[in-house]
Amino acid sequence: MRFSVRNITVWIVAMVLPATAAAQAFSLDSCRNMALSNNKAMQIAKERIKAAEYQKKEAFSAYLPGFDFTGTYMYNQKELSLLSGDQMLPTMSFNPATGTYGYNIVTQPDGTPLTTPDGQPVPSQVALIPKSALTYDIHNVFAGAVTLTQPLFMGGKIIAMNKMADYARELSGKMYDNAAKEVIYTVDAAYWQVVSLGEKKKLADSYIALLDTLQRNVKAMIAEGVATKADLLNVDVKLNQANIDLTKVENGLSLSRMALAQICGMPLDSNMQLADEFTETKDFKTIVADGYDINDVYENRPDLQSLQLAVKLYEQKQNVARAEMLPNVALIGAYSFSNPNVFNGFDKSFKGMFSVGATVSIPLWHWGGRYSKLRAAKSETLIKQLELDEAKEKVELQVSQAVFKTKESLKTLQMTENNLAKADENLRQAQLGYREGMNSIDNVMEAQTAWLKANSEHIDAGIDVQMCNVYLSKVLGTLTY
Repeated sequence: MRFSVRNITVWIVAMVLPATAAAQAFSLDSCRNMALSNNKAMQIAKERIKAAEYQKKEAFSAYLPGFDFTGTYMYNQKELSLLSGDQMLPTMSFNPATGTYGYNIVTQPDGTPLTTPDGQPVPSQVALIPKSALTYDIHNVFAGAVTLTQPLFMGGKIIAMNKMADYARELSGKMYDNAAKEVIYTVDAAYWQVVSLGEKKKLADSYIALLDTLQRNVKAMIAEGVATKADLLNVDVKLNQANIDLTKVENGLSLSRMALAQICGMPLDSNMQLADEFTETKDFKTIVADGYDINDVYENRPDLQSLQLAVKLYEQKQNVARAEMLPNVALIGAYSFSNPNVFNGFDKSFKGMFSVGATVSIPLWHWGGRYSKLRAAKSETLIKQLELDEAKEKVELQVSQAVFKTKESLKTLQMTENNLAKADENLRQAQLGYREGMNSIDNVMEAQTAWLKANSEHIDAGIDVQMCNVYLSKVLGTLTY
């Protein structure tokens, strides 16, 4: 496909860049690579992949025992005393006659026990326990424990969480692919916009060159008396309008270069030169719009694959909700220590002990809260499945529309090529007839306007074919990067 005026000897390329500039021109692939490397959306997608990897490691760690350390320091204002005061305890002696022990009590002369006013016998001997003996210094207390927890059965929650992490990691990869294809499509649109405006700038320069030549010819014919000043004024008006259009095209081209530079992560004032601006023939790879299998499209589309993974992820969310309704069993081990310790009085030293056990948690009654959570998870899974089914229907329609538009763009390109050839010949005949005095200046300008329109439509049709091809490959899921 060619973007050039054929059989027109007055074709002039207004912007002729040095060979060094052409050597530094960016190809479409290089623009795509720069955009993929520098685009913020792609960087975000990469970080999501990293986060998913870490979440997978986090989920796997739930299979392994957990170790925790707890340390405590406490200052107490008072000491700890087990007695309110000194204690005197009665003693006992062995009686050989009875073979038993009896309390040592004071007896009266008649042999009866001496009692207190409340009727309690008075001991003859006591054992003194001073209060200070059971008073302990707990002003500074240190305690700690190292615990081990090994889950044995969590109702399938850990397995479900690991599967969710796997799906989330795969989902982040699909989201990266989808983001990459969106970036590529955006880059291609910006790239071909620059190429299109570049071609239209060349076309505008050529149109101005045609009008300049016509202006000189009219001036010469006025001098010979075969043309009027009105003819010259008509040419001047057309020339002024052509210069205005050229200015608009140049401004649009500059803005389009800035937009492409921003997408590629380059400075806005970099003035990127593109490889396709220097080639007469554009190498477009036309996609055959027939013969696709919609099931292959479903498999190739990362957005649909993301929805399929979302369905699986929500199915595992159901399992997590169900696990909360089942018993949980875990093995527990600990080593606890304190200072002062209670293993030898309140000795002021660090001492501890090991302990091993198991814990079982069985949900009994939560007023239907956990069952409602399970039902909500099932509804969310059904929602994702319906979203997937709806997306498939939309994709099928999207592909059909893209195929139709691609075929239409190819037919339009063929028609513009035919119109371009006719416009070239029409202009040649008009110029020849004007030189021979058979046509008026209006006929020549009409032919030039038709030639300009035909070339402009041909440029638009060529760019539209390229964008339709890219879009078709995108909706078919075959766009590579």
